[in-house]
Amino acid sequence: MRVVIVTESFPPDVNGVAHCALQTARHLVDRGHTPVVVAPAPAPGNKPDADVPCPVVHLASPFVLGVRGMAAAARLGIPSVAVYQTDLAGYARTYMGAGEAAAWRRIRSVHGAADLTLAPSSAALRDLETHGVPRVELWPRGVDTGRFRADRRDEALRRELAPNGELIVGYVGRLAPEKHVELLAGVCGIEGVRVVVVGDGPSRPGLEQALPGAVFLGRRTGDELARIFASLDAFVHTGPFETFCQTVQEAMASGLPVVAPAAGGPLDLVAHGRTGLLVPPRDASAVRDAVRALAADAGLRAAFGAAGRATVEGRTWAAVGDQLIGHYADVLAARRTVVAA
Repeated sequence: MRVVIVTESFPPDVNGVAHCALQTARHLVDRGHTPVVVAPAPAPGNKPDADVPCPVVHLASPFVLGVRGMAAAARLGIPSVAVYQTDLAGYARTYMGAGEAAAWRRIRSVHGAADLTLAPSSAALRDLETHGVPRVELWPRGVDTGRFRADRRDEALRRELAPNGELIVGYVGRLAPEKHVELLAGVCGIEGVRVVVVGDGPSRPGLEQALPGAVFLGRRTGDELARIFASLDAFVHTGPFETFCQTVQEAMASGLPVVAPAAGGPLDLVAHGRTGLLVPPRDASAVRDAVRALAADAGLRAAFGAAGRATVEGRTWAAVGDQLIGHYADVLAARRTVVAA
């Protein structure tokens, strides 16, 4: 099968869209298919870290380039599968204080033209259907369980991050207003807890002031990121607009208990009271109290971490990649049925 993947972002970019597009292309190659990736050129001096050598056009989080790919597919009579990955309405609310209705009109226009839209979580699927997007199915994200695992824990790194033996609580992700990382301020005030922030973005200067005593490590990737995850004692995600939340899965694969907002993608990922704790979105006191409960109970942290790892064992990129190939086959079969009729 030849598949054209049209994506707004691809490595060396570091974000969920780029990572998912790369893993999709790799899996198609592994299964003997032929993906062709269409993406914006990297910035001067950057080179993609992967070389990935059409009856279906795969549109990864279509917005600008993806819309052109959709139009080309329609003109050529090729079926298209659109992957919904970014909460544009939430971003409009965060950055402009308005514009949600316009964002949903754009989403309906783009995704309504696809043969199939794939939503990464149950919450995203409900949002799409509620706002009139047709032909939506669930397609979650995979996690590299070989890279992210508890035995990468590094005691030397832990001593560097928490020289007084503090419990290490980490956040990994973009530092931007929609992530609400400032909610960790109360966690910084818990005695015996050290907050570690991994990532970069426009909010970093303000967060360095808002989170006293926190360690900011900047952007980290690959095995180095996996080593940091495994060296944490607990993971906290604060963003309420996540359509999936890949870092929560990476934390669970690393054997960590998770605190996350009861909104969006984390609702599918975190089993409250079994693999972690779900808290009301944008509630700093709830985040602080959840971390305090985990800090006080090593047995609870271990139980949540072990259950989290067991939960994601089957969520490999190979497993979800095979699900994606099944969606391609369904779209092709539907097109053949229409033609035959």
